[in-house]
Amino acid sequence: MTYARFPVLSRLLHWLMAVMIIAMLFIGIGMMASMADYHWLVSIHKPLGIAILILVAIRLVNRLLNPPPPLPRAMPPLMRCAAHGSHLLLYALMVFTPLVGWGMLSAARYPVVLYGSLQLPPILPQGDMLFAALRTTHTVLALLLFATILIHLAAALMHALVFRDGVFQSMASASLGKGEPRGSIQK
Repeated sequence: MTYARFPVLSRLLHWLMAVMIIAMLFIGIGMMASMADYHWLVSIHKPLGIAILILVAIRLVNRLLNPPPPLPRAMPPLMRCAAHGSHLLLYALMVFTPLVGWGMLSAARYPVVLYGSLQLPPILPQGDMLFAALRTTHTVLALLLFATILIHLAAALMHALVFRDGVFQSMASASLGKGEPRGSIQK
């Protein structure tokens, strides 16, 4: 069998962002666990978060221009709903987690340094209470993102190893071709 695949750009963005987000989550945990490495890790965390925010915007535009392949016809409605809902949650978290982080830094008057003297402007007014609330929110969103990624990974493995319905192959395929509709038999 061959399967419909996501366009090449969609697959590249997916895997690039997967690596970046997982790295970001571990950097965030490292920042919380090690004060000795905090400043070095935060100098990576800030620009990486903004890069993720920019890439998710590109990814959303790409998704509108290049819609994903359809889910298998045999997939139960509840699983379809879960698939669509989990993707909406992932996109929302990929947008709001870095935005809340940027807002948190703005509220503390910490610069968001991208590189050298290149800084982003503050997006919220300074305030200790606002900073504290956004810091907690950023942490909760990051943990929710991590949990959602774990569920996404588990679902991908279920499609790859149990269902074998082409959903995993549509994103994991390294070839550049488009493939056939899901479930079709190759002649």
